[in-house]
Order: sequence, then structure tokens, then C-alpha cells
Amino acid sequence: MPSTPSAPVTLGLIVGNRGFFPAHLCDTGRAEVLKTLESAGFRVVALPVDATRFGAVESLSDAQKCADLFKSNADKIDGIVVTLPNFGDERAVANTIRWSGLDVPVLVHAFKDAQASMTIRDRRDSFCGKMSVCNNLRQYGVPFSLTRLHTVNPSEASFAADLHDFAVTCRVLRGLRGLRIGALGARPTAFNTVRYSEKLLEKSGISVETLDLYELFGWVSKMSDADAAVQAKLAEIQGYVVARSVPALALMKMAKFGVAVDGWMERTRLGATAIQCWTAMEEFFGVVPCTLMSMMSNLGMSSACEVDILGTVAMVAMVQASGRPSALVDWNNNYGDDPDRGVIFHCSNLPKDLFIAEGAGSPTMDYQEIIAGAVGKENTYGTVVGRLKASPFSYLRVTTDDAAGQVRAYVGEGDITNDPLTTFGGVGVVRIPNFQKLLRYICENGFEHHVAVNPARIAVGLKEALGRYLGWGVYHHE
Repeated sequence: MPSTPSAPVTLGLIVGNRGFFPAHLCDTGRAEVLKTLESAGFRVVALPVDATRFGAVESLSDAQKCADLFKSNADKIDGIVVTLPNFGDERAVANTIRWSGLDVPVLVHAFKDAQASMTIRDRRDSFCGKMSVCNNLRQYGVPFSLTRLHTVNPSEASFAADLHDFAVTCRVLRGLRGLRIGALGARPTAFNTVRYSEKLLEKSGISVETLDLYELFGWVSKMSDADAAVQAKLAEIQGYVVARSVPALALMKMAKFGVAVDGWMERTRLGATAIQCWTAMEEFFGVVPCTLMSMMSNLGMSSACEVDILGTVAMVAMVQASGRPSALVDWNNNYGDDPDRGVIFHCSNLPKDLFIAEGAGSPTMDYQEIIAGAVGKENTYGTVVGRLKASPFSYLRVTTDDAAGQVRAYVGEGDITNDPLTTFGGVGVVRIPNFQKLLRYICENGFEHHVAVNPARIAVGLKEALGRYLGWGVYHHE
């Protein structure tokens, strides 16, 4: 199951040193970096200051000590920060990482030299040393991330942004590796767009557990209305969203469905789901599962419609990145003649925390207008409709390219706006710079019409996690 997104990120800290450079800078530099990391909310595993000269690494012996420390904390460490208060010994840094056995993101940081302190006592040469460290990491086959500026002091705003992005990268990797997703039901026949390769996902550490709808409905049929778990789920549904117009029979069916899904997820250690939401469920069971899916997504257990497993992967990645719920939507409509605006929409199962909280546009349970004409309104209760509240947001789509044997993705940022729109379902208006270029990229590269969205700016860290560390082909729309 994925880790808790809110769990603090733990970093292993490597302080680089090189004997003929001013070692006293390692003492002050180590203290400054530790203070910055801890102030930013990170937990840190670092050599004690007296374990080596100033707690830095510059020899085989130092590298082994640091590697052993990291190895003993391997179940805690989410990423490694290499900081260079002076030139640093590139071999010691690379050996530390190799001997630790850790496969986590690595951020390489170098201090700035001060123009007024360029004597032999105080000149850092970290600018040059960083290149040597990166050269050796490349030789050792260790992927790594870089700060925005080649050299930057820990107190600068630029470094704070680097740490934010690196934390996103660490959380995403922590959440996707070992993720187990439940696929409930068969892919809707009309949706070739949600085909995917389980084997390519498995190579990235993501597993899929399947379940037939028939089996789940069998569990539901054995439940009594009076079962304690059913009554508790019914109360949870009624407390989640306004459902005044929804028949009691439909609410009871949703409660039983929810209990069955909860039990399946617990027994098979699932962290997220993708569900066959139409039309067999409506025709033969008599509700849509959208409210239950909305509730799960709102708790961070992402649930995608139309058995879109790759949509679920993107949702989970963004939940891990931001600690906030994700939604899966359609890139659905143009917005008038504005080339940089569009309408995102689903029927919907969007998590309620993404909607306007009160008044017009606040979340309400209703029926599914699109398929009601085919299966009857009475069989389609359970959607959560409303208007997405204005906020910055990021978007992510993941796909498996079977012909190329690669997982691919695109990611970017924009804004959900307050622009007027009168329609049905779960809906929002978005503004994305150079939106037409993105839409062309989606079409030319065969991406699906679904996209995951999340109310946070997390694109840079997502790109690093998926591209640099998972090896996926990632397009970052900037």
C-alpha cells in the first residue's frame, strides 16, 4: 500500500570534504544545511560530527561509515542530499551511495563562494567540485537531481524551492514503488483508450489486483440491511455529501457496495482502485459507484472510473506529491474562443474537497444524466456534482506505450478559474499557458482523454520522480 503522503520525508545527508581544501567550511556548512533541512520539516540521518572530520566524507573509511549508517536506516531514508561546503571528494560521495545499497533520489548541492573571501583559507571551489561529483555519480550509474542554481546557499529562497521539489520527488517514489491497485470489473467495451500494460507497470514496482464485478455483487447479496458495517457505511455516506433527493434504496445499495470494496481492499492490501462504473452496474445493480469513489479519493485512496488503471497511477502520484486529493477528469470542452482555457469534467466521482464548499456549485449527490436515458434515472443515483473551486493546479497523465516498451507521461501546471459556466456534472474551467501546444502534443502522441488533476504546484518534482528515477518518458509542458 502507498505510504501516508503527510509522513515526513527522511533524508540521508552526505557532507563532502577534500583534504587540501578548507575543512573548517565542512563544520559550518554541515550545521547550516542541517538547520535548513530540519526547519523545512525533513528528518535527517547524518554522520555525527565526531564520527569523521566534521562529520564529512573524504576517504574510503569515511564512505564506509556513512554507508553503514544509511544501510542501518534504509527503511526510513526516502532520499539523499549531497552537500559540498568545499570541493569535496567525488569518490567518497559515490562510494557512500553505492555501498549503502539505497535506490532513492539524490540531490546534489554546492555552496557559493563569497567574492570577498577567496583566500586559501576560505575559498570553497564547490562550483568545480560539483561537476566532479556529478561525473562520478554518472559513472557509477546513480541518477541524481540538481538545484536550480549551480551554487546556492542554504538560506536562499531558490534552495527552499529546490527542497520543495525534491520532497515531492521523494514522496512520489515512496508512494509508487510497491503500490497495489485494484481493478474492479472489465474495461468498458467502448473505451479502448484505457487499455494498458500490467507488465510495464510491474517493472516500475506497481501491481494490479483484479476482481470481477460478479464476485463483488455476490458479497453484496449476502449482506443484511441491518449489518453494523452496512449501517456505519450508510451513515458515512449521508455525512459526506447532501443526498436529499436520493432514494433510500439507492443509498442502501451504495452502502453495501462500499462495505464490499473496503473489505476487498483491506484483504488484498490495495492502496487505490479503478472501477467499471458503467453500464453493467447501473443495469443490474441499480446505482453508480461515484459517491463511494469520491469518498475514497477524498481520503487519499484514489479511485478512477472506467477501469482507467493508468489514471489511478497518476492520481496516486499526485496525492503523494501534494498530500491532497486528486481527481480524474476529461479534457472535455473548449471555453469559448480563448485558446488558453478549457473545460474539465466528469459525471462525477470527484473528491468533495476539490469543490466549492458552500452555495452554488457545492457538492451534491444526484443522478448520472449522461446514461440515465439509456438505463433509467432511478438506476443512476450516486454521482457527486459541483463546481471545482478556483486554485492553482497541476495535471498528469500516464500511459503505457506497448510498442516502445515504455511508460510515458506528460505533466504541467495551470489554474482552475472562476470563469462562468452553466452545465451539469463535476466541472471546472482551467487556464493553461500555451494550451493549444499541449493539446496538440496529447493528440499527436496518442494520449488518453482522461487526466489527473491536483490543487497544488508539483509538476517539477513529479517530472523528476517519473522521468529521472522511474525511467519513464516525461514531457513537461512549460
